[in-house]
Amino acid sequence: MKWLQIHITVDQAQVEFTETLLSSLGAVSVTLDDAENQDLLEPLPGETPLWNKVIVTGIYAQEDDEQLDVAALETFITAQMPNTPIRSEFLEDQVWERSWMDYYEPIQIGEKFWIVPEWLEPPESDAVNIKLDPGLAFGTGNHASTFLCLQWLGKTDLKDKVVIDYGCGSGILGVAALLLGAKKVYATDIDPQAVLATRQNAELNGVLDGLFVDLPEAFNLAFAAQQADVLVANILAGPLMALAEDFSTLIKPQAEFALAGVIEEQVEDVSKVYSQFFEVLDVEKREENWCRISGKRL
Repeated sequence: MKWLQIHITVDQAQVEFTETLLSSLGAVSVTLDDAENQDLLEPLPGETPLWNKVIVTGIYAQEDDEQLDVAALETFITAQMPNTPIRSEFLEDQVWERSWMDYYEPIQIGEKFWIVPEWLEPPESDAVNIKLDPGLAFGTGNHASTFLCLQWLGKTDLKDKVVIDYGCGSGILGVAALLLGAKKVYATDIDPQAVLATRQNAELNGVLDGLFVDLPEAFNLAFAAQQADVLVANILAGPLMALAEDFSTLIKPQAEFALAGVIEEQVEDVSKVYSQFFEVLDVEKREENWCRISGKRL
């Protein structure tokens, strides 16, 4: 069997119509991809973010005894969506829904500290190796903001500490903290898929017993009357500023924190808000102007 992929590049407003069109034409799967290398991090509550330009891909089964009429499919789609870029290609029989695995390699965060896709062998077996299934949710270590947080965790004394991972995504930061010696990690995210991914990645790394992860309401109940030693939050500047006072109540005096998901132009505003409750000690920048702000609670 072969698989036909039809790729259509559309504006954000056309995504829903395009998905429906491809599904109505018999697609066994419809996926969305970024057409312009635009980063998306944590959404605000109630938001379902999409890129400004989106590649919508429909995948069709090409049976040996029943050939698809590709030209007819493309002609019909073009009639429904004139002047829309469209291309098609065939894939040989494969587990196509996991073919992206070929593009992932281990990522070195620091000395003896790696992120390793779960299907690969660690480059250094005696290092701290985070096993990760990048397909579960966002947060693979490739993005600059995630890398900056991991780098900070690797340099921070986490031995027997209680850590909060706020906006946990795939759980990569919380899992890293546990592998680096944290006693307990409390993780939360507004996305139920992120909660599931965090739990699965913790189990994959053998640290599930040290993890609490749930949606914010359950997190607030579980963490009531406690304070953590360390807080890490990889979300966006707006939510970070809105949460500054809340974060100050979640961690002990002199507890350490790191914030990411902030671009260089936002550092001054975020730092000004946090300086009311925290001592901002360091700003670290990585590629594409992404920054990490770190310090201690006053």
